Amino acid sequence: MPKILLKKVPYEIDKRLRLYLKKYGREMKLPIMYADLLRYSEGISLYDKYGQDTLWISLLYSQDDLQHINLALKQIYAILRANGDMSVMQHLYVDRIDLCLYGNSKPFRIRVVNKINDNFDYFYIKNADASRIYGLELEHLLSPNRISYVVDENTLIEEHIAGIPGAEFFDNYLKVGRVENEIRLAKEFVKFNERCFVRLLGDMHSSNYVIEIMPDFEDIHYRIRAIDFDQQSYEARKSIYLPQYFKQNMPIIEVGLKHMTPTTVRQYQKEERAMIASRIRYQHTQVKDILNCMTKAKLSKPGSVAILRQELADHYGDDRFLECKKMGELVKASLDLVVERN
Repeated sequence: MPKILLKKVPYEIDKRLRLYLKKYGREMKLPIMYADLLRYSEGISLYDKYGQDTLWISLLYSQDDLQHINLALKQIYAILRANGDMSVMQHLYVDRIDLCLYGNSKPFRIRVVNKINDNFDYFYIKNADASRIYGLELEHLLSPNRISYVVDENTLIEEHIAGIPGAEFFDNYLKVGRVENEIRLAKEFVKFNERCFVRLLGDMHSSNYVIEIMPDFEDIHYRIRAIDFDQQSYEARKSIYLPQYFKQNMPIIEVGLKHMTPTTVRQYQKEERAMIASRIRYQHTQVKDILNCMTKAKLSKPGSVAILRQELADHYGDDRFLECKKMGELVKASLDLVVERN
């Protein structure tokens, strides 16, 4: 079973990546920065509906700061959802600002509520680092999902990705027989596993992805979406990039073992790789631009790159991986292989 032993080292956003973010509209001036939200006066522990400590705290700010903070956060929400048009935000208010006490980025979670119907949404404010940016951008370009995020200096704003956290889905749906189509769920996990491995997104255990349940006209469809991109192309071992090897994912792996044969697994793997190849061809210029940045960036230690390139060369039976000196080069070699074989 793969296990990450050391805290990940953050890497700065270099000039090449900055130019990419500006070119594609991902960098813009924000009305408030991550550091501004650290000036809170008190924090109250948050508990879930089962009475368990969530390890998030709800923050209190002085009255002098609160008015400016609330307006700035509404402006950011308008940037994410309405291209900055504040006129559509007049019925919204900031209900809560939470801070996560665990994890590498110590994110803030902002809860925004519509005062007319009490509908709510979230977004996140985090410390930006290059690994997370590359992870978000590759997810946006190579997966079936689209992600809204913006960067200003070292502040990253991410939209909330809706869905049921993997661990919660296992406990409240899968283990109690509330999954209507286990075969489709198992198929989606195979495809998710393949997406992570092809672009080297690591640490996808059940707390780092959500599961969407989508009614189809005849049945139920499932979509698994990564929600944490901190471990993009960082760890040395191949198994870190394969969700199938995490013990937290055993409930869904057991479903796959029950319903699928090695032949059907290979079929779904080939289908997903063909879809990734199609997305690369369709967005060739942008994919080329992000990989040009990534192949020159430092995203991990040389020793980790050396171990992973050997494991990938052995896995694919392709010596091109042995020539790679950076994590971005390994990602590019992996994607080149996908396009060539599809």
